[in-house]
Amino acid sequence: MECKPEFQDDRKKEMRAVHDAMDVLNGKWKIYIISSICHYNKRRFSDILEDVVGISNKMLSKELKELEINKLIKRTVLETQPITVQYELTEHGKTLKTIISNLTDWGMKHRKEIIGKD
Repeated sequence: MECKPEFQDDRKKEMRAVHDAMDVLNGKWKIYIISSICHYNKRRFSDILEDVVGISNKMLSKELKELEINKLIKRTVLETQPITVQYELTEHGKTLKTIISNLTDWGMKHRKEIIGKD
């Protein structure tokens, strides 16, 4: 049985969309960073560094810049002494909240399935 050409075109578009999403969210740290900001709405650099266990200052800075370039987070410099930098999700970034929530739920269920506890 052969697929209709329009069905194949739809599948190609869907796969391209998944590829695009993974391109933006790829790497070891981006989902963790987005999750940290998502759960607290606004986070300082040091807060994210504390949340994302194992990430270095340099890597966090790089990943935040990439997320900002992709319009997922907004960086705000506050006029405090010392200067404070705060990160929050953009309106576009907030569209990831459902994905982060679903991923969290799945992770908790999977952990329970595999090791039998929360």
